[in-house]
Amino acid sequence: MTLWQNRLEGRLDDTVMRFTESLSFDVVLAPYDISCSKAHVKGLATIGILTADEESMLIASLDRVAVEMEQGIFEFKPDDEDIHTAIERRVTELAGDAGSKLHTGRSRNDQVATDLRLYTIDNLTDIVDMLLGLEEVLLKKAIDSADSYMPGYTHLQRAQPIPVAHHFLAHGWALTRDVARILSSIDLMDVSPLGAGALAGSSIALDPNETANLLHFSKLFENSLDAVADRDFVADALYDLAIVGLHLSRIGEETVLWSSNEFGFVTIDDSYATGSSMLPHKKNPDVAELARGKSGRLIGNLTGLLATLKGLPLAYNRDLQEDKQPLFDSVNQLKLALPAMSGMISTMVINQERMAECADSSYVAAIDLAEWLVSRNVPFRTAHGIAASLVRDSITRGVPLLELVEAHPQLGSEATELLSPGTSVNRRVTWGSASPDAVRSQLERFRAKLESDRARLEDIRKLRA
Repeated sequence: MTLWQNRLEGRLDDTVMRFTESLSFDVVLAPYDISCSKAHVKGLATIGILTADEESMLIASLDRVAVEMEQGIFEFKPDDEDIHTAIERRVTELAGDAGSKLHTGRSRNDQVATDLRLYTIDNLTDIVDMLLGLEEVLLKKAIDSADSYMPGYTHLQRAQPIPVAHHFLAHGWALTRDVARILSSIDLMDVSPLGAGALAGSSIALDPNETANLLHFSKLFENSLDAVADRDFVADALYDLAIVGLHLSRIGEETVLWSSNEFGFVTIDDSYATGSSMLPHKKNPDVAELARGKSGRLIGNLTGLLATLKGLPLAYNRDLQEDKQPLFDSVNQLKLALPAMSGMISTMVINQERMAECADSSYVAAIDLAEWLVSRNVPFRTAHGIAASLVRDSITRGVPLLELVEAHPQLGSEATELLSPGTSVNRRVTWGSASPDAVRSQLERFRAKLESDRARLEDIRKLRA
């Protein structure tokens, strides 16, 4: 039985029911819909729409539905087009006439908008928790790397030696922006739409502030039309999650490269790798590859929703039913990806000798030769030309760069020390640079940022408990 059956004659055609139903996916909103309904019941009792007995009966019925849902014994009916219909139908079965008062002053428009905000805030806080967990893994990996170093890359070509810790922290700082972005989005979406009705509120003297407080929202809607039509918060969430996916994809891409025989920088633990169905020797970085691959899925979820929203008039339109599956999917994919990536990184072995061997190429110290000349009043462009010419001559003539530097009149034996293994990585002096001293300072700042964000997350959870 639909919630609007008295308006139209006859039974809804089965093809329409199959096309329009959302119960198959919005069932995940059940706990939020029950919380929303309990707050609404208390609000109705406050203004005298419900007696104390009716309030108690409805709250008890909603609690019973919650238990049935949790235990997997809730019995859905063919006419349950969505989770809201299913819950109200079951509550009416349990509470009798009192159940028919449950929807007083409320529309599915403000109801689903409230449910979805509750779901989004709840799950985004979970994802922030997982992001902080991955940050902790990267911090530990950076600390454990101690004084080891590796080649840093631009254009996937060896550029300059850097501490391994500097590289791990680069990914860590990107994740701190993800956390900040998500926390900002949570603040924006922390607005209760309940009480907006279908689009224009109600002639019944509801108190939306009361239900907002009961549901732990910090703010109340200002405009009923906007309250039921707004899905900016879903787009914000999908954007935030897509950026997280991009950052995981970048880590995944590097892990695929680093774990190859050609690089040999890391060894993935067997518990985070897979084999080949045909080739007995293979050990494949599937976790990293899927992190890379699923980023496209997360981007698609965002762009699909934006295309849905772009031409909708105010207020509610059934198109908005399409907001849920992209959001649910992005949330679910990251809840799977983040723990898997954390485990893969925490258990991988860093092959420090191989990294150092690649970083100790004399060519990656060419910038140090140029800057050494600059310190002796040679213009940088001139110094750059001298160093570049020496590298070109070394490659084309097959002569070690060390010999050419020693023989150069403006460089000589003093400059050859710059080409010694491990020397270049210690020469940086600027803020946030790849010098060991700067990295040690950066480690402490990153640790403080992590602790601060963890405290912010706990504050949010306490407010919503």
